[in-house]
Amino acid sequence: MKNTPSNKITQVDRDPRLFMWILTFVVSAMYVVTLRNVPAVLETRTLVFFTVLTITHILLHWQLEKISTNETWALWYIVIQGAIALAMSLIGSNIGIILALFMGLLGEAVGLFGLTRRGVLATVFYLILLAISLVQLSGWVSSGAMILSTLPMTIFVIIYVTLYMRQTDAREQAEKLAKELEDANHQLSEYAAQVEDLTIANERQRMARELHDTLSQGLAGIILQLEATEAHLDNQRIEKAQTIVTNAMTQARATLADARNAIDDLRQSSLDDLDAELRLEISRFTDATGIPCNYHADRTPSLLDSVKEAIIRAVGEALTNVARHALASEVVVNLSLADDRLLVSVQDDGQGFDLQTIPTGHYGILGIRERVRLINGTVNIQSEAGKGTKLEVSIPL
Repeated sequence: MKNTPSNKITQVDRDPRLFMWILTFVVSAMYVVTLRNVPAVLETRTLVFFTVLTITHILLHWQLEKISTNETWALWYIVIQGAIALAMSLIGSNIGIILALFMGLLGEAVGLFGLTRRGVLATVFYLILLAISLVQLSGWVSSGAMILSTLPMTIFVIIYVTLYMRQTDAREQAEKLAKELEDANHQLSEYAAQVEDLTIANERQRMARELHDTLSQGLAGIILQLEATEAHLDNQRIEKAQTIVTNAMTQARATLADARNAIDDLRQSSLDDLDAELRLEISRFTDATGIPCNYHADRTPSLLDSVKEAIIRAVGEALTNVARHALASEVVVNLSLADDRLLVSVQDDGQGFDLQTIPTGHYGILGIRERVRLINGTVNIQSEAGKGTKLEVSIPL
């Protein structure tokens, strides 16, 4: 196992029990073999000492997962286990127990520290103790060949443990990524639900604007024209009343068409000529109310349909409000260009109102603000009691 960036000792294995059971079995087997093949070990004191060493060695193996969480404990573990293994090797005097003990400890050291400076030092430490045990067993002359023969085994253990730990790290990383992916998928599901809620809310606002700007505004215009018709009929102005009725029928048909297009969301664009559309709105207003409306428009560049529609709806709503509330004698509609912005204003000389007392249910102004905001524009309303009202829309070009 490799060190973390902070040089803390990592866990030897995510599931160390299998490895510990193997070591326990090997050490226990070597213990039994030693008792059978080395009669001197059966002497009471030696047997007790050898048994205590074996049990301590096994118990320390089983505590390795906790010990490995602390660097100092891990270093002491290397030293103590090396000393115990050396003592057991000297008592057992058997090459099998020597190789079993030190190769197991060497594999643990590589797994504990990885191929780092500490791992190399621990490996050298165990190899020195292994050499001492072999020299004690066979003498200097014979032990040389034995020591050289253990080198391939040592290399095999190091390579095997390194590859095993890399595989373990890769599996842990894959599990971590899978967990992160699952969390991300769950988060995306929550975001999708939020987006769906926002989409529904935005669509409801859009539908509210469309209904207001088609049905509500259209019906309000028709009502104004019918009221004007009634007034002309009371005064026996039949021809004027017929003209207004004709206009009202035309507007009713247009309102019905707009409503159908809004419901189907397939509105056919009639916004090719912004100037013509605005003149039509003004004509309907003047015919229905009799209030003169002065109109001026600078030559405008090509505009998106969304911009044209916002302008037409804003002017139409403003004129409707003038007809309903202003008691005005004159209205001015102006389109002008200034500093790369298109300014659209509707101003009347009516009674005005207090801006702080706009009714909460006044959806027309709300609809104007929403439409203009969607095209990155701004709406400014100026009004004062007795001094008229001016609504100005500013749209960046």
